[in-house]
Amino acid sequence: MFSHVMVGVNDLEAARKFYDAVLSTLGTTPGILNQGTRYFYRSPAGSFSITKPLDGNPATPANGGTVGFLAKSSEEVIAFHEAGLANGGTTCEDPPGFREGGAGKMFIAYLRDPDGNKICALFRAPK
Repeated sequence: MFSHVMVGVNDLEAARKFYDAVLSTLGTTPGILNQGTRYFYRSPAGSFSITKPLDGNPATPANGGTVGFLAKSSEEVIAFHEAGLANGGTTCEDPPGFREGGAGKMFIAYLRDPDGNKICALFRAPK
């Protein structure tokens, strides 16, 4: 359904360090600089990117927005969360763990990146 997701950041290199670390835990290669203003992280499932706002105004996080990344295991989710905390992110919501709902049983961890964007890693437990 999506071709890419892009979030705004204020310190491009601090954000690159954060996303290089958390996305590497999910098997994604480091970001590729594009036009000196954004980094792209590409996978067979789509692209994620970080950018300084093109209008020159400060980046602000989306109120109510979350970007979710698929993980292959609960161990990857924990590694994602730990890498985020070690690279300028902050934890939010409940601690990493299983949650059950209409979408089934999921192991999930939430973080805020250095600019306040809310992200998560999610592993869907097999039925």
